Amino acid sequence: MTVTLSFHGAAGTVTGSCYRITHPKGRFLIDCGMFQGNKTVRALNNKSFPFDASGIDFLLLTHAHIDHSGLIPKLVKYGFKGPIHATGPTAGLLEFMLADSAGIQESEAERENRKRERRGQKPVEPLYNLEHAEEALKRFKAHDYEEWIEPGPGVKCRFWNAGHILGSASIEVRVEDENGDPVHILFSGDLGPDEKVFYLEPDAPAGFDYILCESTYGGRERADYSLDERRRVLAKEINDAMERGGNLVMPTFAVERSQELLHDIGVLIKRGEINPSLVFLDSPLARRVTRVFKQFAPTMQDIELPPEELFADERFRIVESVQESKDINNIKGGAIIMSASGMCDAGRIKHHLRNNLFRHDATVLFVGYQAPGTLGNIIQSGADEVRIHGREVKIRAAIRTISNYSAHGDHSELMDWISERLPAHGAIFLTHGEDEGREAMTQALERDKGLGPDKVISPELDDQFDLRASGIGDVHKPEKRRIEKAQMTDDWHNEYARFSLDLSEVITAAENDHERLEIMKAVKSALEKARATE
Repeated sequence: MTVTLSFHGAAGTVTGSCYRITHPKGRFLIDCGMFQGNKTVRALNNKSFPFDASGIDFLLLTHAHIDHSGLIPKLVKYGFKGPIHATGPTAGLLEFMLADSAGIQESEAERENRKRERRGQKPVEPLYNLEHAEEALKRFKAHDYEEWIEPGPGVKCRFWNAGHILGSASIEVRVEDENGDPVHILFSGDLGPDEKVFYLEPDAPAGFDYILCESTYGGRERADYSLDERRRVLAKEINDAMERGGNLVMPTFAVERSQELLHDIGVLIKRGEINPSLVFLDSPLARRVTRVFKQFAPTMQDIELPPEELFADERFRIVESVQESKDINNIKGGAIIMSASGMCDAGRIKHHLRNNLFRHDATVLFVGYQAPGTLGNIIQSGADEVRIHGREVKIRAAIRTISNYSAHGDHSELMDWISERLPAHGAIFLTHGEDEGREAMTQALERDKGLGPDKVISPELDDQFDLRASGIGDVHKPEKRRIEKAQMTDDWHNEYARFSLDLSEVITAAENDHERLEIMKAVKSALEKARATE
């Protein structure tokens, strides 16, 4: 039996990271993340795992982000009983994040079941519940960076700083084949940029049989910047927003991005470069995560504030209760409102967008990647209106974007990271990226590093590769994909929402009731013709 690597997520998309290795002495996972993005992609979370969860011996976890960890409780629900190996900070973050995710799954199932009850449909179960999350947390074993461990027979591994978020790691793995010879693999996890507050730049040794590298920003470059330059750009956006007179709404992620922004806003206030009336971080999860950051503050880099002043400015309001969140709606101007989720597809940010998007004096500032099909992507792309909580909301606010808060390295930084890890005797797999980015990195590796086409591979969902130290053996493709490739970016749910908004706008804009009826008759006639051809 050879060593086989399977790609069960983050293959053609930037979420759902999950890699499975089978070898003569067992099988294990690297990451078990939740799919995010459009509704069709998110539906993958509810489908069965393409493997037997009870047959997995252990799990290696690169970091705490939900797109890498969010299906661990589901794994437990369906029979996984092994240990979960991660860094100490990652385990600390997930103590809150997995419980929060379980609460979301339970509330979403409850909301869906109320709809189903009215329709006379059968109820659905939550993806997992708090009990599954708590059971998963009991399995965690914390490790230091660069410490060799043996998580199972025939397997050795160690964690390297990935510079992405608190506790993030690239994972070096040595797994024995049927002859007892090691196959040497490096899983990048998500890689941070060279200039980032809190952490040193990513690190790992060189010389592997196989390298898996993320490609989120493949083909895209950010302007070179220092931390001071980044704060200057942020200060300008905040001051411009305050001059407009309304609130500044910033969709952000509860983990890392929120804490980075709070740190920089605190620095700018202390320097006298900005003067907001109040700064809200409206996220119960972010409140708990911020405590973990304060706990590990002594280990961090490039912090301009003393640990006791970190996230502690008198204008900061780190909100937890629902009532406190609702009270923010009474503030019409002068406030910075940060809230999750970062792509605007869930959580309290949707309430703040609904309350501010229609205001001419308001500003929405995006500080992170917006996946295709998400509400954030639709707003960022220039839509005139969106549907939030079933209501149509006009977009009159100023829509702004800054890209230098990404926790991911850009194209050049990813290429530099790969270059410093070479050689890769077998192949380089490009993961955690969309096809355009992966193609840009493939071309660069072939052009600049002289790697042949057989040495740079962009796997698709559920592809399997037999690995030998000398090179790839057989490649196994699934008979049927869990999702059609086009649906990762072109989602019928979003098109339906856009069509509904466009139809409503055309009908409303008609000059009189007669024209409105004629429009509806024309649509009805087209529907009848479509049914007749089915």
